[in-house]
Amino acid sequence: MVFLTAAAEQQGGLLGLFMPFIIMLAVFYVFLIRPQQKQQKERQNMLNALKKGDKVVTIGGIHGEITALKDDVITLRVADKVEIRISRSGVGRVIK
Repeated sequence: MVFLTAAAEQQGGLLGLFMPFIIMLAVFYVFLIRPQQKQQKERQNMLNALKKGDKVVTIGGIHGEITALKDDVITLRVADKVEIRISRSGVGRVIK
């Protein structure tokens, strides 16, 4: 009986030792990892929904209108008779 009680106390002490680490991992997941995954998913949905005629701002701050879309390349009209090609991942946001 004495050995069983000592083993149970040791397991409780072991759980108490790891509890701060478990709580810290849970806090990191809730406040850092989960919101970042949500933001990445929203960005991917935005990039997949791009279409001809959308007005966008690139990551570099260039404003333009999409004139052509291919797999990973977008053609933007930034001025009259001035078009540039950028990577689809270079789009920062869509202007409404």
